[in-house]
Amino acid sequence: MKRVLSISLALVAAGLVVLSTTIANSGANSGANSGIKKEVTFNKDIAPILYKNCAECHRANDIAPMALMTYKEARPWARSIKERVLTRDMPPWSPDSKYGEFTNDHRLAKNDIETIVAWVDQGAKEGDAKDLQPVPEFTSTSGWRLGKPDAVFDIGKEFTVTPGMPDTIQNFIVPTNFKEDKWVTAAEILPGNRKVVHHVIAFIQTPEMIAQFQKGEGRARAMMQSNVFYREGTLTKVKADAPVIDDGCGDPNGGSAFKRPSASEGGDAFGLFLAGYAPGKGIDVFPAGTAKKVPAGSMLVFQMHYSSYGGKFEGQQGDRTRLGLHFTSKPPERSLNTVGIQNHYFKIPAGDGNHEVTACYTFDADVHLTSYMPHMHLRGKDMKYDVIYPDGRQETLLWVPNFSFNWQTMYYLKKPVALPKGTKLIVTAHFDNSEKNKYNPDPKKTIRWGDPTYEEMMIGWMEYYVDRPTTGDRPDAARATASRR
Repeated sequence: MKRVLSISLALVAAGLVVLSTTIANSGANSGANSGIKKEVTFNKDIAPILYKNCAECHRANDIAPMALMTYKEARPWARSIKERVLTRDMPPWSPDSKYGEFTNDHRLAKNDIETIVAWVDQGAKEGDAKDLQPVPEFTSTSGWRLGKPDAVFDIGKEFTVTPGMPDTIQNFIVPTNFKEDKWVTAAEILPGNRKVVHHVIAFIQTPEMIAQFQKGEGRARAMMQSNVFYREGTLTKVKADAPVIDDGCGDPNGGSAFKRPSASEGGDAFGLFLAGYAPGKGIDVFPAGTAKKVPAGSMLVFQMHYSSYGGKFEGQQGDRTRLGLHFTSKPPERSLNTVGIQNHYFKIPAGDGNHEVTACYTFDADVHLTSYMPHMHLRGKDMKYDVIYPDGRQETLLWVPNFSFNWQTMYYLKKPVALPKGTKLIVTAHFDNSEKNKYNPDPKKTIRWGDPTYEEMMIGWMEYYVDRPTTGDRPDAARATASRR
């Protein structure tokens, strides 16, 4: 997950700002008149739509280039809002609708679109102040969306970013001081300064992991000592002369530089994935009956990606990001795990407009998938999750045909997907390293895996729970009809 919000803000603005006085007469609007005949006003009809669907980003000091929480803020953008909702470019939603149903589907309902169209066509009136609902409390960017957490942690000190400062990855290790195991049902990350925080991942380092690291063992130690990676300041990158494996599914570890964790382990080199923040991701609320375990004596690792965003601010900027945790008082029915299926060995040739990379993972237990989150950088083009069941059937679970680095959503399934032991998950990604990719930092450069935005990553994140041995759950009848290839 990486930087260039100078690019990011320009892209978002370009997506929403189609402000033209000729729009009312354009072909896009000629057949788009709303069937709504009643008077539509901002205070009564439009504000509730914006609060529900747009406040996450279009609020003061957040990632969108303009706030839309008040009539004064929204009115200048009225025609642009109409255009972007008609084309369904806003709110952003990337997955192909043929694969999966998700609880956080951002697409506007037909009636909401018609209401916005009617508002603009009627002259974008403000309406009676008495009709205006209170602005959601969390839009202050300092408020907790889920209410007061049971426990709050921060990075331990203020970190300063200066204009023009290059990308930096900082890992802050914070003790939990938990005397007993805690079960987390929801987690919310509040960046202290959204001008400089691009993404955050909070990992759990259990006492066992800490002991392994101190003895020179474990995945974190293996990454530090690997001859595949090297350090450039605070950034980690794959060496230029490392082996090239674009088809990770032909590699014993599925494309990873490390041995794949078992389904019961999950996790990453830095620990067990607890929560994350990125543009478009949303907060972490885990499915009913599930939770993530933070063992007594654990440490938290805040992996912070800071960027100066091309120097688009004045003076030094400080950050002290916080993490709020919500607990359940008793162990859940199921413990939730996270795994990132990634390829470290790919090599994208200069100028290649459709380079394919795969990564694979075979589950060694019966599991239910609960969410997906594709991750690439500025050359990322598309990503697909496919599974091959033990009986040979193949099914597509997710396809994001137009990946956007600037809007990295975690897709929460309405119904968990059951995968029996032995199911192979294939993540396939394509990258555009050509001049046709207007976001490409340098089409003349051959690209390998690396932390900064101008390098690349290929990760198919997913959350899941391991079934109890007695359940014996299998894909339902609808899934049994999945087509073969």
